[in-house]
Amino acid sequence: MKLAVVGGGSTYTPELIDGFARLRDTLPLTELVLVDPAAERLELVGGLARRIFAKQDHDGEVVTTSDLDAGVEGADAVLLQLRVGGQAAREQDETWPLECGCVGQETTGAGGLAKALRTVPVVLDIAERVRRANPDAWIIDFTNPVGIVTRALLRAGHKAVGLCNVAIGFQRKFAKLLGVTPSEVHLDHVGLNHLTWERAVRLGGPEGEDVLPRLLAGHGDAIAGDLRLPRPVLDRLGVVPSYYLRYFYAHDEVVRELGTKPSRAAEVAAMERELLEMYGDPALDEKPALLAERGGAFYSEAAVDLAASLLGGGGSPYQVVNTYNNGTLPFLPDDAVIETQAAVGAHGATPLPVAPVDPLYAGLIANVTAYEDLALEAALLGGRDRVFKALLAHPLVGQYAYADGLADRLIAHNREHLAWA
Repeated sequence: MKLAVVGGGSTYTPELIDGFARLRDTLPLTELVLVDPAAERLELVGGLARRIFAKQDHDGEVVTTSDLDAGVEGADAVLLQLRVGGQAAREQDETWPLECGCVGQETTGAGGLAKALRTVPVVLDIAERVRRANPDAWIIDFTNPVGIVTRALLRAGHKAVGLCNVAIGFQRKFAKLLGVTPSEVHLDHVGLNHLTWERAVRLGGPEGEDVLPRLLAGHGDAIAGDLRLPRPVLDRLGVVPSYYLRYFYAHDEVVRELGTKPSRAAEVAAMERELLEMYGDPALDEKPALLAERGGAFYSEAAVDLAASLLGGGGSPYQVVNTYNNGTLPFLPDDAVIETQAAVGAHGATPLPVAPVDPLYAGLIANVTAYEDLALEAALLGGRDRVFKALLAHPLVGQYAYADGLADRLIAHNREHLAWA
């Protein structure tokens, strides 16, 4: 079995490699190809990947290449984890929105739109080349903003499923608090990528006992602390929102905080420099502890599980993924991409039935879905007017003066990545 990772020079990649090595019975790889145009860092990551495989007695071959077409040739699945513009572009996404009093964040709001505009055309070009090389290959998208990117892939007819580590992070956290194995925890996870709520935590499967009230009663302070939301908010809602909901529920507070400290991009860039230096040490043969601070916890387990199920292996029957709505949430169009529990197999991902969604959440989901419609059109067709409309539709922007100012800043900071600009 061959799997290609586009963006294989990412500092995330050793997390992925560790999962491939540990879970080789679930996903028996014979060849892993890391594809990245950054040759120097690709060799550092590739060298560490080979040492991790060797230490854990994985007999699969690790190949590195800057040639995308050669790298994806014959691949059973292609995992996308690229960042167009690198950390420098992320730094901009997190800073210029603050000039208009709006949240600066790389996956939502104005910064998230900028990332989508840079990313969608590149991903679609990669996907077309994958299709030409091997039309049966699955594309697993971990590239943010996952919902918009996955929708672009599906609309273009690609065999694609979107993946995020938020749900598996909650699953692992709740399992630890409950003293059970993660496989026993089934989440009622509903919403869009980076806009989700855990409405129930069931033991044993989709029909199991809901222990969320017990979790909130016994561990509400710890859960709220992780989300950086007040405990009473969780008690009043009776659900666990993803930490991205803080940008919506405490927008002004977050803007004030972001204006008083270095950007997350600056922190990550410094961390990446240190990680790459570590990766160059020929004695290092495991992922370093520092990598946990980089983000992407449990990403490898989620990726292995999804790839194994799509390729007919031993993955979990139910997984939280990003895929077409197809009537699951009746207040959204069928071709909206939602993040939900789905039955996953060689056929792809089929969302499980979802209980009616409270208007408190459905309204925000519908609003952001409308924004994503406009964002995708802007990414595919370009034009300042489309950028303005997408910004105006986003609930974290929403005022015409803000949308005007942010549209100009977005284009100015991203001109080199926007063919139409």
